[in-house]
Amino acid sequence: MAKKNNSILNKNSLEFLKNYLNNASPTGFESEGQKLWLNYIKPYSDDYFVDTYGTAVAVINPKAEYKVVIEAHADEISWFVNYITEEGFIYVRRNGGSDHQIAPSKRVNIHTSKGIVKAVFGWPAIHVRETLKEESPTLKNIFLDCGCKSAKEVESLGVHVGCVITYEDEFITLNDRYFVGRALDNRIGGFMIAEVARLLKEKKTKLPFGLYITNSVQEEVGLRGAEMIVQRIKPNVAIITDVCHDTQSPMMNKISNGDLSCGKGPVLTYGPAVQNNLLKLIINAAGKKKIPFQRQAASRVTGTDTDAFAYSLGGVASALISLPLRYMHTTVEMVHKTDVENVIRLIYESLLAVKKNHDFSYLK
Repeated sequence: MAKKNNSILNKNSLEFLKNYLNNASPTGFESEGQKLWLNYIKPYSDDYFVDTYGTAVAVINPKAEYKVVIEAHADEISWFVNYITEEGFIYVRRNGGSDHQIAPSKRVNIHTSKGIVKAVFGWPAIHVRETLKEESPTLKNIFLDCGCKSAKEVESLGVHVGCVITYEDEFITLNDRYFVGRALDNRIGGFMIAEVARLLKEKKTKLPFGLYITNSVQEEVGLRGAEMIVQRIKPNVAIITDVCHDTQSPMMNKISNGDLSCGKGPVLTYGPAVQNNLLKLIINAAGKKKIPFQRQAASRVTGTDTDAFAYSLGGVASALISLPLRYMHTTVEMVHKTDVENVIRLIYESLLAVKKNHDFSYLK
Protein backbone atom coordinates (compact mmCIF):
# COMPACT_ATOMS: atom_id res chain seq x y z
CA MET A 1 0.00 0.00 0.00
CA ALA A 2 1.37 3.45 -0.94
CA LYS A 3 2.21 5.77 1.91
CA LYS A 4 -0.32 8.56 2.27
CA ASN A 5 1.07 12.00 1.50
CA ASN A 6 -0.08 14.49 4.13
CA SER A 7 1.98 17.35 2.73
CA ILE A 8 0.25 20.72 2.47
CA LEU A 9 2.60 21.67 -0.37
CA ASN A 10 1.38 20.82 -3.85
CA LYS A 11 3.09 20.57 -7.23
CA ASN A 12 2.29 24.17 -8.11
CA SER A 13 3.68 25.37 -4.75
CA LEU A 14 6.97 23.56 -5.25
CA GLU A 15 7.32 24.82 -8.82
CA PHE A 16 6.87 28.38 -7.55
CA LEU A 17 9.41 27.77 -4.78
CA LYS A 18 11.98 26.53 -7.30
CA ASN A 19 11.47 29.47 -9.68
CA TYR A 20 11.40 31.98 -6.84
CA LEU A 21 14.65 30.76 -5.27
CA ASN A 22 16.47 30.45 -8.60
CA ASN A 23 15.66 34.06 -9.43
CA ALA A 24 18.14 36.65 -8.16
CA SER A 25 16.76 39.20 -5.69
CA PRO A 26 19.72 41.09 -4.21
CA THR A 27 19.21 43.81 -1.63
CA GLY A 28 18.09 46.99 -3.36
CA PHE A 29 17.34 45.09 -6.59
CA GLU A 30 14.46 42.85 -5.52
CA SER A 31 11.90 43.83 -8.18
CA GLU A 32 12.12 40.73 -10.42
CA GLY A 33 11.62 38.44 -7.44
CA GLN A 34 8.75 40.58 -6.20
CA LYS A 35 7.01 40.23 -9.57
CA LEU A 36 7.18 36.44 -9.27
CA TRP A 37 5.86 36.57 -5.71
CA LEU A 38 2.97 38.88 -6.57
CA ASN A 39 1.96 36.80 -9.58
CA TYR A 40 1.76 33.74 -7.35
CA ILE A 41 -0.14 35.31 -4.47
CA LYS A 42 -2.62 37.51 -6.36
CA PRO A 43 -5.22 34.72 -6.81
CA TYR A 44 -5.24 34.20 -3.04
CA SER A 45 -5.74 37.85 -2.04
CA ASP A 46 -8.24 40.67 -2.54
CA ASP A 47 -5.82 43.47 -3.32
CA TYR A 48 -2.13 44.33 -3.35
CA PHE A 49 0.22 47.29 -3.38
CA VAL A 50 3.93 48.03 -3.54
CA ASP A 51 5.90 50.89 -2.04
CA THR A 52 8.58 53.12 -3.54
CA TYR A 53 11.47 50.75 -2.74
CA GLY A 54 9.70 47.56 -3.79
CA THR A 55 8.15 46.00 -0.70
CA ALA A 56 5.13 44.02 -1.91
CA VAL A 57 1.94 43.55 0.12
CA ALA A 58 -1.01 41.29 -0.69
CA VAL A 59 -4.16 42.10 1.27
CA ILE A 60 -7.14 40.05 2.42
CA ASN A 61 -10.12 42.09 3.74
CA PRO A 62 -8.58 45.48 2.84
CA LYS A 63 -11.50 47.48 4.29
CA ALA A 64 -11.12 46.11 7.83
CA GLU A 65 -9.92 48.59 10.45
CA TYR A 66 -7.99 46.07 12.56
CA LYS A 67 -4.85 45.00 10.70
CA VAL A 68 -2.63 41.94 11.10
CA VAL A 69 0.66 41.53 9.23
CA ILE A 70 2.45 38.29 8.40
CA GLU A 71 5.87 39.20 7.06
CA ALA A 72 9.10 37.91 5.55
CA HIS A 73 11.93 39.63 3.70
CA ALA A 74 12.56 39.28 -0.02
CA ASP A 75 16.22 40.24 -0.41
CA GLU A 76 19.36 38.12 -0.59
CA ILE A 77 22.95 38.95 0.22
CA SER A 78 25.16 39.87 -2.73
CA TRP A 79 28.21 41.88 -3.80
CA PHE A 80 28.89 45.17 -5.56
CA VAL A 81 31.58 45.85 -8.16
CA ASN A 82 33.87 48.23 -6.29
CA TYR A 83 37.10 48.55 -8.33
CA ILE A 84 38.26 47.34 -11.74
CA THR A 85 42.03 46.99 -12.21
CA GLU A 86 43.86 47.94 -15.39
CA GLU A 87 44.35 44.21 -16.02
CA GLY A 88 40.59 43.59 -15.89
CA PHE A 89 40.22 42.00 -12.46
CA ILE A 90 37.31 43.13 -10.30
CA TYR A 91 37.36 43.81 -6.56
CA VAL A 92 34.11 43.85 -4.62
CA ARG A 93 32.35 45.10 -1.53
CA ARG A 94 29.47 43.58 0.39
CA ASN A 95 25.79 44.20 -0.17
CA GLY A 96 24.50 42.75 3.09
CA GLY A 97 26.35 40.11 5.10
CA SER A 98 28.12 38.28 2.27
CA ASP A 99 30.77 35.82 3.44
CA HIS A 100 34.24 36.44 1.98
CA GLN A 101 35.49 33.02 3.10
CA ILE A 102 33.20 31.08 0.77
CA ALA A 103 33.84 33.27 -2.27
CA PRO A 104 36.99 31.72 -3.88
CA SER A 105 36.14 29.37 -6.80
CA LYS A 106 32.47 30.44 -6.85
CA ARG A 107 30.75 31.26 -10.13
CA VAL A 108 28.77 34.50 -10.21
CA ASN A 109 26.42 36.59 -12.28
CA ILE A 110 27.21 40.28 -12.69
CA HIS A 111 23.95 42.11 -13.35
CA THR A 112 24.34 44.86 -15.96
CA SER A 113 22.02 46.92 -18.16
CA LYS A 114 23.19 44.75 -21.07
CA GLY A 115 22.30 41.50 -19.27
CA ILE A 116 24.15 38.95 -17.16
CA VAL A 117 27.96 38.83 -17.37
CA LYS A 118 29.48 35.60 -16.11
CA ALA A 119 32.53 35.67 -13.85
CA VAL A 120 34.34 33.62 -11.21
CA PHE A 121 35.97 34.40 -7.90
CA GLY A 122 39.55 33.44 -8.68
CA TRP A 123 42.12 32.13 -6.21
CA PRO A 124 45.78 31.08 -6.52
CA ALA A 125 46.27 27.33 -7.01
CA ILE A 126 47.40 25.23 -4.04
CA HIS A 127 50.66 24.49 -5.90
CA VAL A 128 51.85 28.09 -5.78
CA ARG A 129 50.76 29.07 -2.28
CA GLU A 130 53.34 29.09 0.49
CA THR A 131 51.88 26.97 3.29
CA LEU A 132 53.52 28.89 6.14
CA LYS A 133 52.49 32.26 4.68
CA GLU A 134 49.11 31.24 3.29
CA GLU A 135 46.53 34.02 3.18
CA SER A 136 42.90 33.50 4.10
CA PRO A 137 40.22 35.04 1.90
CA THR A 138 39.39 38.62 2.89
CA LEU A 139 37.69 41.56 1.23
CA LYS A 140 41.18 42.83 0.39
CA ASN A 141 42.22 39.82 -1.68
CA ILE A 142 39.15 38.16 -3.20
CA PHE A 143 38.56 39.18 -6.80
CA LEU A 144 36.48 38.40 -9.86
CA ASP A 145 37.77 37.27 -13.24
CA CYS A 146 35.38 37.61 -16.20
CA GLY A 147 37.95 36.57 -18.79
CA CYS A 148 38.89 40.07 -19.90
CA LYS A 149 42.34 41.50 -20.58
CA SER A 150 41.74 45.08 -19.45
CA ALA A 151 39.43 47.42 -17.58
CA LYS A 152 38.28 48.78 -20.93
CA GLU A 153 37.20 45.32 -22.06
CA VAL A 154 35.36 44.72 -18.77
CA GLU A 155 33.54 48.00 -19.14
CA SER A 156 32.62 47.19 -22.75
CA LEU A 157 30.51 44.32 -21.38
CA GLY A 158 28.45 46.80 -19.37
CA VAL A 159 30.21 46.16 -16.08
CA HIS A 160 30.83 49.25 -13.95
CA VAL A 161 31.29 50.20 -10.32
CA GLY A 162 27.96 49.60 -8.56
CA CYS A 163 26.84 46.59 -10.60
CA VAL A 164 25.40 43.98 -8.28
CA ILE A 165 26.76 40.41 -8.20
CA THR A 166 24.99 37.19 -7.16
CA TYR A 167 26.04 33.56 -6.99
CA GLU A 168 24.55 31.37 -9.70
CA ASP A 169 23.88 28.32 -7.47
CA GLU A 170 20.34 26.96 -7.77
CA PHE A 171 17.70 25.13 -5.76
CA ILE A 172 17.89 21.37 -5.15
CA THR A 173 16.19 18.85 -2.86
CA LEU A 174 18.63 16.78 -0.80
CA ASN A 175 17.73 13.20 0.22
CA ASP A 176 14.04 14.02 -0.30
CA ARG A 177 14.31 15.76 3.06
CA TYR A 178 15.98 19.15 2.74
CA PHE A 179 15.47 22.14 0.48
CA VAL A 180 18.94 23.45 -0.42
CA GLY A 181 20.15 26.56 -2.21
CA ARG A 182 21.24 30.15 -1.99
CA ALA A 183 18.84 32.79 -0.70
CA LEU A 184 16.62 30.57 1.42
CA ASP A 185 17.35 33.41 3.83
CA ASN A 186 14.70 34.57 3.51
CA ARG A 187 12.81 33.95 0.31
CA ILE A 188 11.70 30.69 1.89
CA GLY A 189 9.86 33.03 4.29
CA GLY A 190 8.17 34.79 1.38
CA PHE A 191 7.15 31.39 0.10
CA MET A 192 5.71 30.34 3.47
CA ILE A 193 3.55 33.43 3.96
CA ALA A 194 2.28 33.07 0.38
CA GLU A 195 1.31 29.47 1.21
CA VAL A 196 -0.62 30.73 4.24
CA ALA A 197 -2.61 32.95 1.87
CA ARG A 198 -3.23 29.94 -0.38
CA LEU A 199 -4.52 27.84 2.53
CA LEU A 200 -6.84 30.63 3.66
CA LYS A 201 -8.29 30.86 0.16
CA GLU A 202 -8.60 27.10 -0.43
CA LYS A 203 -10.17 26.48 2.97
CA LYS A 204 -12.50 29.49 2.48
CA THR A 205 -11.39 30.82 5.85
CA LYS A 206 -13.00 34.09 6.93
CA LEU A 207 -10.88 36.37 9.06
CA PRO A 208 -12.33 39.08 11.33
CA PHE A 209 -9.52 41.51 10.40
CA GLY A 210 -7.50 42.73 7.47
CA LEU A 211 -4.51 40.50 6.69
CA TYR A 212 -1.45 42.10 5.10
CA ILE A 213 0.91 39.49 3.66
CA THR A 214 4.11 41.51 3.45
CA ASN A 215 7.30 40.70 1.55
CA SER A 216 9.75 43.39 2.64
CA VAL A 217 12.90 44.56 0.89
CA GLN A 218 16.31 45.48 2.33
CA GLU A 219 16.29 43.46 5.55
CA GLU A 220 19.91 42.43 5.04
CA VAL A 221 21.14 46.00 5.39
CA GLY A 222 19.26 46.94 8.56
CA LEU A 223 15.55 46.07 8.36
CA ARG A 224 14.99 49.06 6.09
CA GLY A 225 12.05 47.76 4.05
CA ALA A 226 10.13 46.82 7.19
CA GLU A 227 10.84 50.24 8.69
CA MET A 228 9.25 51.86 5.67
CA ILE A 229 6.23 49.60 5.11
CA VAL A 230 5.06 49.56 8.73
CA GLN A 231 4.48 53.31 8.45
CA ARG A 232 2.15 52.72 5.51
CA ILE A 233 0.22 49.71 6.79
CA LYS A 234 -0.04 50.87 10.42
CA PRO A 235 -0.80 47.36 11.71
CA ASN A 236 -2.10 46.32 15.11
CA VAL A 237 -0.28 42.97 15.08
CA ALA A 238 2.71 41.56 13.22
CA ILE A 239 3.88 37.94 12.97
CA ILE A 240 7.31 37.81 11.37
CA THR A 241 9.00 34.76 9.88
CA ASP A 242 12.72 34.49 9.19
CA VAL A 243 15.43 31.87 9.49
CA CYS A 244 17.61 31.01 12.49
CA HIS A 245 20.65 28.78 12.99
CA ASP A 246 20.43 25.00 13.22
CA THR A 247 23.18 24.23 15.73
CA GLN A 248 23.61 20.47 15.18
CA SER A 249 26.28 20.54 12.46
CA PRO A 250 30.04 20.62 13.26
CA MET A 251 31.67 23.82 14.54
CA MET A 252 28.44 25.21 16.02
CA ASN A 253 28.43 26.41 19.62
CA LYS A 254 25.22 25.51 21.48
CA ILE A 255 26.29 27.44 24.58
CA SER A 256 26.16 30.73 22.69
CA ASN A 257 23.65 29.88 19.92
CA GLY A 258 21.21 27.52 21.65
CA ASP A 259 20.22 23.93 20.92
CA LEU A 260 18.15 24.12 17.74
CA SER A 261 17.64 21.46 15.12
CA CYS A 262 16.32 21.17 11.59
CA GLY A 263 13.37 18.78 11.56
CA LYS A 264 12.14 19.53 15.09
CA GLY A 265 9.77 22.33 14.23
CA PRO A 266 9.51 26.12 14.09
CA VAL A 267 11.50 28.20 16.56
CA LEU A 268 9.73 30.69 18.81
CA THR A 269 11.82 33.54 20.15
CA TYR A 270 11.71 35.10 23.62
CA GLY A 271 13.04 38.64 23.89
CA PRO A 272 12.12 42.26 24.59
CA ALA A 273 10.73 42.90 21.09
CA VAL A 274 8.42 39.88 21.30
CA GLN A 275 4.99 40.68 22.74
CA ASN A 276 4.41 37.94 25.29
CA ASN A 277 0.63 37.73 24.98
CA LEU A 278 0.95 37.25 21.23
CA LEU A 279 3.66 34.67 21.83
CA LYS A 280 1.33 32.80 24.23
CA LEU A 281 -1.38 32.80 21.57
CA ILE A 282 1.06 31.21 19.10
CA ILE A 283 2.23 28.62 21.65
CA ASN A 284 -1.39 27.73 22.46
CA ALA A 285 -2.15 27.37 18.75
CA ALA A 286 0.82 25.01 18.39
CA GLY A 287 -0.34 22.94 21.36
CA LYS A 288 -3.92 22.75 20.15
CA LYS A 289 -2.89 21.42 16.73
CA LYS A 290 0.10 19.39 18.00
CA ILE A 291 2.60 21.40 15.95
CA PRO A 292 6.12 20.80 17.33
CA PHE A 293 8.17 23.88 18.14
CA GLN A 294 11.49 24.91 19.66
CA ARG A 295 12.47 27.89 21.79
CA GLN A 296 15.20 30.49 21.43
CA ALA A 297 16.26 33.43 23.57
CA ALA A 298 17.23 36.76 22.01
CA SER A 299 19.26 39.38 23.83
CA ARG A 300 18.65 43.06 23.13
CA VAL A 301 17.25 42.50 19.63
CA THR A 302 16.06 39.62 17.46
CA GLY A 303 18.07 40.90 14.48
CA THR A 304 15.01 40.42 12.26
CA ASP A 305 12.21 42.59 10.93
CA THR A 306 10.41 41.84 14.20
CA ASP A 307 12.38 44.69 15.74
CA ALA A 308 11.30 47.16 13.06
CA PHE A 309 7.62 46.33 13.53
CA ALA A 310 7.65 46.05 17.33
CA TYR A 311 9.21 49.45 17.98
CA SER A 312 7.24 51.52 15.45
CA LEU A 313 3.97 53.46 15.70
CA GLY A 314 4.18 53.58 19.48
CA GLY A 315 4.46 49.78 19.64
CA VAL A 316 3.01 47.01 17.46
CA ALA A 317 2.33 43.62 19.10
CA SER A 318 4.92 41.46 17.32
CA ALA A 319 6.26 37.93 17.45
CA LEU A 320 8.82 35.88 15.53
CA ILE A 321 8.39 32.39 14.09
CA SER A 322 11.74 31.18 12.75
CA LEU A 323 12.75 28.36 10.44
CA PRO A 324 15.90 26.42 11.47
CA LEU A 325 18.53 26.63 8.73
CA ARG A 326 22.03 25.23 8.22
CA TYR A 327 24.92 27.15 6.64
CA MET A 328 23.38 30.62 6.64
CA HIS A 329 24.74 33.12 4.09
CA THR A 330 26.32 30.39 1.99
CA THR A 331 25.14 28.97 -1.34
CA VAL A 332 24.05 25.71 0.31
CA GLU A 333 21.57 26.90 2.91
CA MET A 334 19.46 23.94 4.08
CA VAL A 335 16.00 23.73 5.64
CA HIS A 336 13.93 20.67 6.49
CA LYS A 337 10.75 20.20 4.46
CA THR A 338 8.65 19.31 7.51
CA ASP A 339 9.77 22.49 9.28
CA VAL A 340 8.65 24.54 6.28
CA GLU A 341 5.23 22.92 6.42
CA ASN A 342 4.96 23.37 10.18
CA VAL A 343 5.83 27.07 9.99
CA ILE A 344 3.04 27.47 7.44
CA ARG A 345 0.64 25.54 9.68
CA LEU A 346 1.62 27.50 12.77
CA ILE A 347 1.12 30.89 11.13
CA TYR A 348 -2.24 29.75 9.76
CA GLU A 349 -3.47 28.40 13.11
CA SER A 350 -2.22 31.50 14.93
CA LEU A 351 -4.23 33.73 12.62
CA LEU A 352 -7.34 31.71 13.39
CA ALA A 353 -6.79 32.42 17.10
CA VAL A 354 -6.65 36.21 16.68
CA LYS A 355 -10.03 37.68 17.55
CA LYS A 356 -11.72 40.76 16.15
CA ASN A 357 -10.07 43.86 17.66
CA HIS A 358 -7.84 41.57 19.77
CA ASP A 359 -6.21 43.49 22.63
CA PHE A 360 -2.74 42.14 23.44
CA SER A 361 -1.94 44.79 26.06
CA TYR A 362 -0.21 43.63 29.27
CA LEU A 363 -2.19 46.05 31.46
CA LYS A 364 -5.88 46.81 30.98
